[in-house]
Amino acid sequence: MSHPELLIIGVLRALVEVALLFLVGQGLLAFLAGSRRHNNGVYKLFVLVTSPVLKIVRFIAPPQIIDKHLPFVAFFLLFWCWIGLAYLKKAYCDANMLQCF
Repeated sequence: MSHPELLIIGVLRALVEVALLFLVGQGLLAFLAGSRRHNNGVYKLFVLVTSPVLKIVRFIAPPQIIDKHLPFVAFFLLFWCWIGLAYLKKAYCDANMLQCF
């Protein structure tokens, strides 16, 4: 491959998409399962996958943000990272005269 930067941008964007989808899935399952969600195996899988993202966001976020709101903050940070990576990919493709999209 002659453009490894494009591969790196694509991999990062895919990782952000996976984290976003797992956060959405965790939120929907929490809404549907209610207080019994902690006994659900799928919910435990979602918590396992999203816990690194939430730990990073907890480190970045100010202490005034309570843990209950942390998944929402993580979602919006990941969403803007996803948008930023899309813009970066477009800028890279335009600078190298590639047809990426």
